[in-house]
Amino acid sequence: MRPRVALASCILIALVLTAVGRGVVAEGRKGAQIGKKAPAWKDLMGADDKKHSLDDLKAAKAVLVVFMSNHCPVANAYEKRLVQFVKAYKSKGVELVAINVSNLDDDKLDKMKERVKEEKLDFTYVYDPSQKLGYEYGATVTPHCFILDADRNVAYMGAFDDNQDEPKVKKQFVKDAVEAILAGKKPPVAVTEQFGCAIPYEKK
Repeated sequence: MRPRVALASCILIALVLTAVGRGVVAEGRKGAQIGKKAPAWKDLMGADDKKHSLDDLKAAKAVLVVFMSNHCPVANAYEKRLVQFVKAYKSKGVELVAINVSNLDDDKLDKMKERVKEEKLDFTYVYDPSQKLGYEYGATVTPHCFILDADRNVAYMGAFDDNQDEPKVKKQFVKDAVEAILAGKKPPVAVTEQFGCAIPYEKK
């Protein structure tokens, strides 16, 4: 096989395996809606070996829910930004919960524990093997962000910011939305187009 052909084949295979998407909603997944109650979760096992529920966060002024995975390079690129977000906003009453609904071998709970330890991820990371929450939120890619206000209504959904390459970021969607909520206002932009690796939902 010629070098150029081989390179092209490798790139094509990588794209298929990674399945990068931009906001495609699978059939049958209506998902969360702005201004409506957010889907709740209960007793989901976390990478910290503890069970977590949305009710545990009653005191939070806002909750950032991010659908994540271990295998996705786009999600990996945002891990440090999520850690930075926790450092900046936890003291202000904002909680972050990352939810993994992928059942690929690299995304299961044991691998989540390894990822948290290796990357020093200082945020709640829970596993939903049933994929129920992914369907209820209408999550399509990792990362896919949803911000819940103090009443646990969905106030924002979409991308964390506007560029996977952090130095090129010009718009801080999540941070702007959270700042607005903390100030008692609605986010300046409620919906943006999420981008990342397509969540591997299992057929039902």
